[in-house]
Amino acid sequence: MRGGAELSPFGYVLERGVFAVLRLDAPDRALPLAEAIAAGGVRGIEFTCTTPQALTLLEPARARLEGRALVGMGTVTDGQQAREAVAAGAAFLVTPTLSWEVVEVAQERGVPVMMGAFSPTEVLAAWRAGADLVKVFPARIGGPAYLRDLLAPLPDLRLVPSGGVDVESAPAYIRAGAVAVAVGGALVDRALVARGAWAEITARAHALVEAVARARTEGAQAGVGGT
Repeated sequence: MRGGAELSPFGYVLERGVFAVLRLDAPDRALPLAEAIAAGGVRGIEFTCTTPQALTLLEPARARLEGRALVGMGTVTDGQQAREAVAAGAAFLVTPTLSWEVVEVAQERGVPVMMGAFSPTEVLAAWRAGADLVKVFPARIGGPAYLRDLLAPLPDLRLVPSGGVDVESAPAYIRAGAVAVAVGGALVDRALVARGAWAEITARAHALVEAVARARTEGAQAGVGGT
């Protein structure tokens, strides 16, 4: 599915440069949460397999967010999960670690995949296996400097840091060369979700999208960055 700057549907998500990771204890507030995040300009919505009844959320979320965001499935660890997710309507797949099975299913079904990796060896292996994007996870361990170090000898890789990324750290990752960031807890704050504070979540999503946009502009002016 890899196709340079025209990656589909990742190309649509990368225009804004943010994936939202929705890992919930229960599915009952997942749809209004996804809508609140999309209202803030985030174009990549990732439900995780660890969320109860996650597969049942894909189709209704796609219907509600059509034209505003794409909905995929994350924490996919094997071929069976990948097949079930695609059959349920996932527009993309995300893994936490290396999984050749998931890449194989994604390629068979024509669905892009973002594969999780951490070490330089894992990151390059994921890319060579056919991952459209490589999720550097957990990013908090190395921070933006680690991402920059990875890209120095491997400049063609399309890296997305995940794990501990928030509105404060996202710009530094973009300036280090990330094509996007994946954000979970900083957007899906449990207390805000429990209160149904959708307007505040939308504001957080908007702030994150704006922070990425500013970092890209700064990176372009300095001749660096992930766009």
